[in-house]
Parts: sequence; structure tokens; C-alpha cells
Amino acid sequence: MPPVNLINLEKIDLNKVLYDTQEVEKVNPHRFEMRQIDGIIHLDIEAGEIIAVKHVREDEFWVRGHIPGRPIFPGVLMVEASAQMSSFAAIKSIEGENDRFIGFGGIKNVKFRSQVTPGDTLYILGRFIERRPRRFTMDVQGIVNGTMVFEATVIGMPL
Repeated sequence: MPPVNLINLEKIDLNKVLYDTQEVEKVNPHRFEMRQIDGIIHLDIEAGEIIAVKHVREDEFWVRGHIPGRPIFPGVLMVEASAQMSSFAAIKSIEGENDRFIGFGGIKNVKFRSQVTPGDTLYILGRFIERRPRRFTMDVQGIVNGTMVFEATVIGMPL
């Protein structure tokens, strides 16, 4: 049985975008096919919570080759999307530091629970478990249609 969601989605307006693609790109350097989040729909710095959205599209670079005829969003890209969301939250939590870059420091306890396919909307939930000057650690979960599709712990560090 999967764990309880990190954030109660019933209390969040999933249609309200706080930071759109342009706003995300002001914080995160990822562009073109490497940008894996489409927006931030919840950010509570004090509670250490964030929710990002990823619209999994039919025209993405991996669709043609990642299981032809039955494309499945690669787990490594789910992890990358989580890292990008975590980096966004970490930078926003450092006052006056929006020009910093948070690099990927590691990942632990990854579990993939279900597939994600083109046409799905992936909500990525995150909650900080550690915030230090040289290291950020965040528990993350991916949700599609109310089902948890993956979970992990993402580690980031300022570079």
C-alpha cells in the first residue's frame, strides 16, 4: 500500500498556476526538451511544501523511442522533474538568492508504482525534510489521476 500523499490535494486548487513556464525559467536554467516542469501550482516556503505540474505530451523527444507503440514516460525523467521542482523550491527558500543554481546531489528510496503516458497530467508533490546552507533534501511523490506513480527523496546542493 502506498504512503499517504505528502500534501492533501483536496485543499489545493490544481488549476491555479502560481508560476508559469516563464516564471519557472527565471529560476531554473533548464530549457527546451530538458525543462521537465510546466508550472508551480503550490508553494508554501514556511511549511516547506511545493507542487509542480508536468503535462506529458505526445510530441516529447522520448515518445518515439521509449517503448514504440506504447510510450511510457521514463522514470529517469520523473526523477529529473522532481529535481527541477526541488531546485525551484530551494532557491525560492533562500532570500535574495534567485541567481543561485541548485545541483542534483543524489536520490534515495526511489519506487515506481505505475506508468505515466502521453496525455497524463503529472502532479509532483514535495516536502523539505532538510534545509541547510550546503544541502537540501526533499521527499517527493508523483500523482496521476489520484494514483501515486512514484516516490523518492531528492538531494540538492548549491553550486
